[in-house]
Amino acid sequence: MSSAKIPPDLPSPEKLGRRRWGRAQLDQILDPYKRIAKPKEPSVCSQCGAAFHKGRWQWLQPLPAEAEKVVCQACHRINDHYPAGILTMTGPIVAAHPDEITGLARNQEQAERAEHPLNRIMSIEQEAPDRLVISTTDIHLPRRIGEAMKRAYHGEMTEHFDEGGYFVRVNWHREQ
Repeated sequence: MSSAKIPPDLPSPEKLGRRRWGRAQLDQILDPYKRIAKPKEPSVCSQCGAAFHKGRWQWLQPLPAEAEKVVCQACHRINDHYPAGILTMTGPIVAAHPDEITGLARNQEQAERAEHPLNRIMSIEQEAPDRLVISTTDIHLPRRIGEAMKRAYHGEMTEHFDEGGYFVRVNWHREQ
């Protein structure tokens, strides 16, 4: 847990019971792409079709006809080429199984995206035969993919959260 002091307007962790303050709440890390005000309900992203309904982004079928057209935070990040997370995978296993590793990453994205439409892979780039880089629209998906890599192929995973912003860098490596 962070060493930051709890802001005076937030309850202390002792009063929360099972609920705990995470890094974002304690350090007041703000996502520059997060809207200050919620969009009107219902709203639909004009690029991806995600709908803002009942206070959150979700996939709706059929889409409300009277919905306001907006651009969601994920599409905004994709348009700006500004990822919130980067996962770098290195090692001979990456060169030996690139299609399987890409498939594993896409499966993790599908599982996450079903419940959280704003958590997406922006790009997958093979920078070298033994180096694959995945950019995402949120800070949770890189870790989820990295943990899936550890379960499937073992190896070592490290993560680093940017101290002053909404960004995570996850590295996964396996020698053999």
